[in-house]
Amino acid sequence: MVEGHNKDISINDSKSIPDSKSNDLVSWIRSLQQALTVEVDHGFINIQGRTNKFSYFVSGYLLSCPSTAVKQSDSSKLKELALDYKKYSTMSTDERRRIIVQTRQTLHNLYIYQENGEKIDSKNLKIRLSHDAFAHKRSLSTDSLGLGTSISAIKGVGPKQAERLSSLGLILIRDLINYFPRDYVDYTSLKTIDKCQVGQNVTIVAKVRRCSSFKSPKNPNLSILELFIKDKTGGMKVTRFFAGRRKSSIAYLKSQQSLYAVGATVAVSGLVKESKYGKSLNDPLIEIIDSPNSYLKSKSIGQIFPVYSLTEGITADKFRDLVQSILFLTSEIKDPLPKDTLIRLDLPSKKEAFFHIHNPENPKTLANARRRIVFEEFLLLQLSLLLRRELHKKRHSPQLSIEVSSNSLVRRFLSILPFSLTDAQKRVLKEIESDIVKAEPMSRLLQGDVGSGKTVIAISALLTAVQSGWQAAFMAPTEVLASQHYQTLSKWIPQLELNVDLLTGSTPKSRRKEILTDLVNGSTKIIVGTHALFEDPVVFDRLGLVVVDEQHRFGVTQRNKLLNKGLQPHLLTMTATPIPRTLALTLHGDLDVSQLDELPPGRTPINTQLISPKDKNYAYDLIRSEINKGHQIYVVLPLIEESKKLELSSAVDVYHQLSTDIFSDFTVELLHGRMKSVEKQEVIRNFLDKKSDILVSTTVIEVGIDVPNASVMLIEDSDRFGLAQLHQLRGRVGRGASKSYCLLSHQNKNKLSRQRLEVMVNSNDGFEISEIDLRFRGPGQVLGTRQSGLPDFALASLADDADVLELARNEARNILDSDPILTNNSMLRSLIKEQWEKLKIGNKLN
Repeated sequence: MVEGHNKDISINDSKSIPDSKSNDLVSWIRSLQQALTVEVDHGFINIQGRTNKFSYFVSGYLLSCPSTAVKQSDSSKLKELALDYKKYSTMSTDERRRIIVQTRQTLHNLYIYQENGEKIDSKNLKIRLSHDAFAHKRSLSTDSLGLGTSISAIKGVGPKQAERLSSLGLILIRDLINYFPRDYVDYTSLKTIDKCQVGQNVTIVAKVRRCSSFKSPKNPNLSILELFIKDKTGGMKVTRFFAGRRKSSIAYLKSQQSLYAVGATVAVSGLVKESKYGKSLNDPLIEIIDSPNSYLKSKSIGQIFPVYSLTEGITADKFRDLVQSILFLTSEIKDPLPKDTLIRLDLPSKKEAFFHIHNPENPKTLANARRRIVFEEFLLLQLSLLLRRELHKKRHSPQLSIEVSSNSLVRRFLSILPFSLTDAQKRVLKEIESDIVKAEPMSRLLQGDVGSGKTVIAISALLTAVQSGWQAAFMAPTEVLASQHYQTLSKWIPQLELNVDLLTGSTPKSRRKEILTDLVNGSTKIIVGTHALFEDPVVFDRLGLVVVDEQHRFGVTQRNKLLNKGLQPHLLTMTATPIPRTLALTLHGDLDVSQLDELPPGRTPINTQLISPKDKNYAYDLIRSEINKGHQIYVVLPLIEESKKLELSSAVDVYHQLSTDIFSDFTVELLHGRMKSVEKQEVIRNFLDKKSDILVSTTVIEVGIDVPNASVMLIEDSDRFGLAQLHQLRGRVGRGASKSYCLLSHQNKNKLSRQRLEVMVNSNDGFEISEIDLRFRGPGQVLGTRQSGLPDFALASLADDADVLELARNEARNILDSDPILTNNSMLRSLIKEQWEKLKIGNKLN
């Protein structure tokens, strides 16, 4: 399967290999040849199947060759190749090509002799060393099939069909069973005609009152069959469409018309639509039945139909039939959960869940099957997070000391602040202090709404590390935010007779060299920077604490690179993007969470309004009025330049319009991500120094810009942003004592889009907004970036399955309480290790 399509639940703890007891050498060779062919066809990219990467699969598969069917020397060669494939991911394309050729040559040798030296009949085995391994598919009896068998071995799957299935990542039968439906059509609802509602999927049992057929006047290749059916409550028109050549379609229509004779009882299942004749069914399933209840025995009418994501050339009906034909193999699925656990949690077995997810008897069995699969997805994740947390805590880290005297760095810093800490800030500071005095490393997430005072907490933590004789690093995802933090620290740190440095990608070489020298000799105690901090040349003398701001923009691997520059330093991560509890449990189950749920006094709620294009004059009048009062304005847009695909305003266009026409009497500046760092800093500095009145910008100002004088933010095409992002942007105003406004301009007439934006009008609570945003858009978009360290879910939804997540987390705790490193559950242990390997997570279960 091509990269990106790796949503799967492992069926057992094997490595996608066939049954080792199988003595079918021919089948074994053909399955391996097929995998080699798919890899070659994709350009030696180490394709990702639904369960494992190509190299992982082949390495295990080579070791599964039926030992009784090959010579000892050949068996040794297969083992050598298996070891080579473990290095496949690090090989060049030429090296990968070479090992595949060697593998094919070895397989060719296996064709000639079995262990006893007997020649295999070449008539029964013709496998070419070409790219078309699918051409050698053979039909096997169902007794020969297993979860590790190639899909091409299923009766009825031809070479072209197998190739199309491989483009979906479906190579083995286990891949097919792991390929869950994306939706379902529920025809189990038996309705009388008067109770049918437009938009419902229904099943109706009624009598045919009229039947006619004719050619479409607009399309000569389309034939139409019309029925008028009636039950005791009313009548309805039913239309079926048939495409085909004229002669054959006319003959077929006549045969269909004769089937649906007047008076025949039919069961009809389909989607109810509105037409000029009233409610109707277009192209439904129709079956003639003997009695009003005989439809219950039908294999199609009155059933729940799974709907799969397919590719060109594979029809829905044929794919459903293919899946149904191998569902008996779900009996081979092993369950990592004991029966008593399933009974206690009221969950079906894994094999039952996999069977019913593809073949639900009714809505209840479907719901139970889905719940079981979702539970296991969440259970594996929670076990992984809790194990990582426990393994992390077993490491030794710097024991920082808390100096309580008035002369300590932290107390001196707090004393020079022009304000007092809120109760929430005091509580969080105590939580952090209680962590860093321990020998085990702190791993804490600090959540706080825009303007809640996270930076003060971060500086206090940095100073604690310095007070204890260690260095501290403060990492931010963008140069704009890193520079903002550096300026904030530069305002306070020199008063404490300490120095602070800034290291980013645009730091000049000469200055970079000085900074690196000062870090390695320990003279620099606090360093602020971007991704540049975890580059190889950066070496610390004694790194004791790492603070990561807007942590969701960094992956687990990136954070670990910085942490590895010290002897297990303490970690404090921060985010101004409030994360719903379900998302926090998923992303940060290995972290302790502190929450700043109180805003400093004096912060007034921002007046948020929805405006349409016709309200622009109102917006411009408000902007002009605020500038005349001495305030400044943000105008934010989603695009830098005009898009041909999207009819949206661009920052460049709006900048020219405002600066040369509408607000030509004011100073307007432009800021966007493609500008050079020096140019960005100059624009931001001008705005901070009140040299410009209006800043036209993209989302580069989302974090890190603190201008108390700004009182209005106009966000163009606001429906293109997520709610959490809008809330972050809105937080750039309202930072002073003056009344502030956020104007959400949009031209989308979609009712759902307007409903989403109205959430912003009605709430200033970031946590409430994030919960709603999660439901509207899903976790990936809420975070704004794909998380390294978060697995893909095949079925689980963080928005809809919060109760199952809580259940899984509690069960994960129960399991680890009695079995801390899963010594007694080899299958769960194997699944966790497999997950860590896929996510490239360093902690290993030994």
